[in-house]
Amino acid sequence: MAKAHVVIVGSGFGGLFAAKALAKEDVAITLIDKTSHHLFQPLLYQVATGILSPGHIAPSTREILRRQKNVRVLLGLVEDIDAKSKTVIWRNHSNRYHTDYDYLVVATGAGQSYFGNDQFAKFAPGMKTIDDALELRARIFVAFERAELEEDPVKRRRLLTFVVVGAGATGVEMAGQIRELASRTLKNEFRKVNPENARVVLVDGAPTPLPAFGEKLGGVTRKELEKLGVEIRMNQMVTDVDADSVTIKDKDGNTEVIESICKVWAAGVKGSPLGQKLAEATGVELDRAGRVKVNDRLQVPGFEDIYVVGDLMSREGVPGVAQGAIQSGRYVAKAIITKLSGGEPTPFEYWDKGSMATIAKFSAVASIGKVKFHGFPAWLSWCFLHLLYIAGFKARVGTLLHWLISFLSNGRSSRTTTNQQLVGRLALERFGSGASGKLLRGEDLNLDGKRS
Repeated sequence: MAKAHVVIVGSGFGGLFAAKALAKEDVAITLIDKTSHHLFQPLLYQVATGILSPGHIAPSTREILRRQKNVRVLLGLVEDIDAKSKTVIWRNHSNRYHTDYDYLVVATGAGQSYFGNDQFAKFAPGMKTIDDALELRARIFVAFERAELEEDPVKRRRLLTFVVVGAGATGVEMAGQIRELASRTLKNEFRKVNPENARVVLVDGAPTPLPAFGEKLGGVTRKELEKLGVEIRMNQMVTDVDADSVTIKDKDGNTEVIESICKVWAAGVKGSPLGQKLAEATGVELDRAGRVKVNDRLQVPGFEDIYVVGDLMSREGVPGVAQGAIQSGRYVAKAIITKLSGGEPTPFEYWDKGSMATIAKFSAVASIGKVKFHGFPAWLSWCFLHLLYIAGFKARVGTLLHWLISFLSNGRSSRTTTNQQLVGRLALERFGSGASGKLLRGEDLNLDGKRS
């Protein structure tokens, strides 16, 4: 019999690396996640713009852990935690389950924050999941298709205007790729419209793009994006989003309405809903973004058997990036091993390995300690690092081949879109929580979102 049962909630970087770090230990592991895959989130924008397919950045969690005999992978959504009885409550569609634990690792990550304006999500999807990326892919490519059919030049201009909100790494990468898609990949494919005339606008309240990279690299990024043809709107905040436009306001209070059908929201994060459930169960404090404030050993204060890692964790000096999740996941695994041996873990220390972001083909910026560089060397470094962290040999080879197609020919082999990708999220939200189980059973749902 195993020394302990470790339940891990979430199969992102934090959860996966915690599980793998316990591979040789005498523990039983149950990994529960609402998706069947491990998502390499930094490359979601490449799925959204047709460079990669979902399988390249989201390999099956079962396949990754198939040789690790002490792990059981379960597909389900964790809805609650009973900290007193040490039980996780979760469901798979309409079926509910209870799983007991000796140690609990919560690694459910973070979602998109609209800063109190959740109604914006209807018209400006975020980019945190495969579903988000596929919806955005459909919105982007369908905008060009609709523009080809549109006779009214004003409406056509609106269809060919793309607004990206948020100038962090995701927003910069997305804006650059939409611009390259329009000016290179789609060139000569349409007869009535010229995709090169598409307008891409990047909006953020910060003074420069990539504020976390510093003023110098932010300035380089701005120049490179402007060279591509991206319109940069810094020091401006989004005040409204509807089906046909985005309203922005500058520091002086001046407002501007940008007419646009396709919008991308890449600004802000908020902790997953399980953070709030954990707060209710344990009394732990949450930060403004809904992330769990852990102690220096990444535990919920007062509950030494509950750990929080990755983007759901709020710890000063630990950014919400892949390295933060990887390092915290590995640390918690070692901490559990130490405790099972009768020892006391040392506090968690984050090692900042630097940050990188692509701007366009053959162009990127990198900040590693005091070393800051950009251009082709930074782009090569970015490619190598991201290939290194993609899980699975097949996914690495597939990603490399698709990159070669895109970088050498401007072609994009993953451009398939469907109406389900375009409207599926909105339809499910209208039906309400728990609708998927009833739909699978062939039951009717009222259009007001209430169960029939």
